[in-house]
Amino acid sequence: MNPALGGREKSAGAMDAAGFVLAGGQSSRMGRGKALISFAGRPLIVHALDTLRAAGLTAFVAGSSTELSSGRLDSLPPVVADSEPGLGPLSGICAALSSTRHRWAVFLPVDLPLLPASLIAYLLRHAEITGQAITVASVSGFTQTFPAVLDCAALPALQSELSAGHLGCFKAFKAAAESLGRRVSVVPVELLAQAGHVAHPSGLPACRWFLNVNSPRDLEHAESLSGQPARPPLPARQLHSVP
Repeated sequence: MNPALGGREKSAGAMDAAGFVLAGGQSSRMGRGKALISFAGRPLIVHALDTLRAAGLTAFVAGSSTELSSGRLDSLPPVVADSEPGLGPLSGICAALSSTRHRWAVFLPVDLPLLPASLIAYLLRHAEITGQAITVASVSGFTQTFPAVLDCAALPALQSELSAGHLGCFKAFKAAAESLGRRVSVVPVELLAQAGHVAHPSGLPACRWFLNVNSPRDLEHAESLSGQPARPPLPARQLHSVP
């Protein structure tokens, strides 16, 4: 157990959760690593870490990445290397869950720069209240694999899926939830936005929040939607609680 990743005793009232940016992808469509690509004046990895922090989480990086180990970016938090490099995000998720003693772990891919911190905070609060093993969001009727809030008790089942070569994250999430006698909780984002429980700091509609920056064209599109240099995400203390 690495003390820097949550192995210390938690202080009274501390959030029993850690946040992890998934940054170990191959980025084949982008043609280069995504983590250090600039979005609205900041590297994507910095943007993602700041989003997790704005949701009230201590933020780490999960996933092996040559560009992050090159020292080109100062002041990165600890990086949790993939448990089995080359097997996709599920490997990074298993490594991250193994690194922390917190009950909950929140996973945010490095390539979702339009996602607001308010949604991260709401999904975590929803997981804490309902106790479901996996909590994700849906938009326009489609379930999104990330961001995801996982109960760390799901780790053994996720590791079994990884060992069996079942690398699809959402399928592994379902298997893990079933192994615990629980389920995947899917929260419709539009209803949250309509009720004022979540919001984008620039007023971007919910249907745009899940744009993956997978290619230079996607990056250009995301920049056009942001409209201006990114403002700090909403502080978690300003968010509505789960009703």
